Amino acid sequence: MIKKLTSYFGPGTFVAAAFIGPGTITICSIAGVRFGTDLIWALVLSIIATIVLQNMSAKVGLVTQKDLGTAMRDIVNQPFLKALLMFLVVVAIVFGNAAYEAGNISGAVMGFSVIYAKTQISLGDFQLDYLPLIIGVICFFILNLNSYKKIEKVLIVLVVLMSLSFLTTALITQPDYLALLKGVFLFKMPSDSLTTVLAIVGTTIVPYNLFLHSSIVQEKWQGLKGLKLAKLDSAIAIGLGGLVSIAVVVSASRLPKEELLSILDMAETLEPLYGVYAKYLLGFGFFAAGITSTLTAALAAAYVLKGCLGWKIVKSHPKFKWTWRLILALGVVFSSLGINPIELIQIAQVSNAILLPFIAIILLIIVSNQNLMGKHKNTWVQNVMGLLIVLFCLFLSVKSFFLMYE
Repeated sequence: MIKKLTSYFGPGTFVAAAFIGPGTITICSIAGVRFGTDLIWALVLSIIATIVLQNMSAKVGLVTQKDLGTAMRDIVNQPFLKALLMFLVVVAIVFGNAAYEAGNISGAVMGFSVIYAKTQISLGDFQLDYLPLIIGVICFFILNLNSYKKIEKVLIVLVVLMSLSFLTTALITQPDYLALLKGVFLFKMPSDSLTTVLAIVGTTIVPYNLFLHSSIVQEKWQGLKGLKLAKLDSAIAIGLGGLVSIAVVVSASRLPKEELLSILDMAETLEPLYGVYAKYLLGFGFFAAGITSTLTAALAAAYVLKGCLGWKIVKSHPKFKWTWRLILALGVVFSSLGINPIELIQIAQVSNAILLPFIAIILLIIVSNQNLMGKHKNTWVQNVMGLLIVLFCLFLSVKSFFLMYE
């Protein structure tokens, strides 16, 4: 069964696992409760943009046999600009992922607590949550397998189970299919929905996934023979991730219109309306989303640092291994002690929002370079699509920046 799944899924699963995390599930839940299915068009556009950008990133990896960080270092010739860009990438992604990791692990804990409420032990007057440590240890052993194929199989199983959980939950809530179609095609913008639209886009088009994808495609396929397979893989895996996001919006849209504070609120509301199975399916899906994002965030940070600092090392090298171990350990500590790294997360969000259009521009330059890409350089149609996405990312960057500091 797993072998058959791996023939259809590959590096795209890492991308889907990364962006379908607790943050995305929470944002989609809020969108559904507040605006029904009106904002599904934003998810659809975000998924299309993600597939296009990730395909470009995969093409860079397979054609040049370089990860995106290394390719960026090679194409930016001005020393100051190169140093500034690498610094921004490291701050936004490596340090940002350390902050996000706490949210990923806390999300997995929250999902588990839907199924089994007791996750803390008392140490006198101090309450210690032990589940983050257990999750951290599990993720440590998975990543420490140091095998692309083994990690890929774990992620495929988790992503498929997570997808089935959320899709089944959506079906249980008996969605309004006409409203769903209207949400896809009518492009409604209800009042006060701009922040939610930006959040949907920002949690789907994730900068670190571009670096991660360009690296792992080289471990899945050797050279140019993987180009067509990479496109199919991205469309299937990222498209499935998009369906998960839509399923969460649909599920939440069927709930009473009230403020949603967490996935626990959604689970407790689902149970009396649609039965205990809906609650447990939602809890397991959220738990799986936290685990998959924990794995990919740590791994992506290591790949980003490797490329941006020009490390000529394999992933079994101590530098690479200790990078993802540190990211994972920080997430466990923050989550276990209940420390909310909100300021770090805000800095990371702003940095990522500012960084995304610049990374997209440089990616577009790389895949349009005849010397680097040869006959596999972008066509004019691909460049037009890429330019539209860059403008979209630039709009997102500007609006996110001003909204963050209003």
